Parts: sequence; structure tokens; C-alpha cells
Amino acid sequence: MRSTRAETFTRVIDAVFACNGGFLAAGDALTAPVGLTAAQWQVLGFLEDGAATAAEVARRRGLRRQSVQETVNRLLRNGMLEKAPNPADARAPLLSLTARAREAMGALGEAQVEWAERLAAEVPEEDLEVTLRTLRRLRGLVTGPRS
Repeated sequence: MRSTRAETFTRVIDAVFACNGGFLAAGDALTAPVGLTAAQWQVLGFLEDGAATAAEVARRRGLRRQSVQETVNRLLRNGMLEKAPNPADARAPLLSLTARAREAMGALGEAQVEWAERLAAEVPEEDLEVTLRTLRRLRGLVTGPRS
């Protein structure tokens, strides 16, 4: 028999899965006008901070490397990413955004801000801060320390 705490934890997991599905659907709706998907947006968003390998994107985003690589391949074909040699590992090229990707990300940024402002207005800031701390702690427990 599960403890009350374990039962609550299970309900939290269910709620996170449901939110993730909703966030992905919202991401797909936000990205459709610029010809992207939520998955592509996640990869491009990570690379806005600088070049990285597909494996690094997967690790830091908590995604499967294979699915990130498939997304990267589509972004390369669509002219959103470019590859450069990686001095640390010749087998894993560094990926960076093209001008076309930066333009799409700029357009998405505006739409995302409007969406986030609208939803955030419905939840007290303190609740959002507690949720963020809790989710970061849970991520650390299930996957080990990450940024």
C-alpha cells in the first residue's frame, strides 16, 4: 500500500505529464506560423545561447538523443541550423542557428511572451516560484544534477 505522500507524488507526475502534453500542443500552435514544431523550437531555443552538439542539447533538455538528432536533421534540411567542426569531438559537430532560424526565433519570442503573460496572470507568482523549485528538485532526484 502506498503512503499518502507517494500517492500525492504520483498525482504530481500525472499532472506534469498532462501539462507537458498541453505545453507541447501550445508550442505547436505558437510555432506553426513560422513553419516549426514545438520540438524544433526546443532545440533552436537551446542553441540561441551558442553552439552545441545534439547530444548536449538532449542531455540538457532531458530528451532522448535519438529524437533530438532526428529533429536536428530536419532543421539542417530546412536551413535552420548549420554544422561546424567540433575540436573536442570530430564525430559530434557543433550546431548553430542560421539567420533564418534567428528570424523565426524572434517572431516566436513575441508570441511566446504574449502567451506566457496571459497564462502567468492566472497563477500567483509565489505559486509559480514554489512549482519551479519543486520541479527542479524532482528533476535532480530522478535524473541527477543538471542545469
